Amino acid sequence: MNDVYEINVAKARLREAYNAGNVDLLLTAFADEFTDMSSGKPSFFGADAKSVFRMRMTSLFKQHQATLIVTIIAIRVFANAAFDYGWHSLTLTPREGGEPTTTRKRYFETWQKTSSGEWKINLYIDNMDVAPMMPDADIPIQTTFA
Repeated sequence: MNDVYEINVAKARLREAYNAGNVDLLLTAFADEFTDMSSGKPSFFGADAKSVFRMRMTSLFKQHQATLIVTIIAIRVFANAAFDYGWHSLTLTPREGGEPTTTRKRYFETWQKTSSGEWKINLYIDNMDVAPMMPDADIPIQTTFA
């Protein structure tokens, strides 16, 4: 099977896990020891990352119904390693009632192919997305480098 296709399938499974609130399924997308550099959260490495991520997601899914939309810009494969990047748009609806909130983040992931042939995320980084814009006309654009 094509590696890009397999990573797309893994991303679809990740999306479905979010939407179903299924922590166990969500964690299957990640290596046993990975690096989590989620925006606004402390960084975690190795086995600690998976343990903390499990606790965070369990709490999130207990309090909210999640709807994740994944937009992949590109997937690049280099033998048994790969990376992908794009946007995650996450809508959280409080289970106790209230208005849903949506956040859109840019993400970057690296993937590692395991000895059993499965692709797993081994590095996750994200940050808040900002609307595209042109530079303001009154801000001089530097054309030389000091």
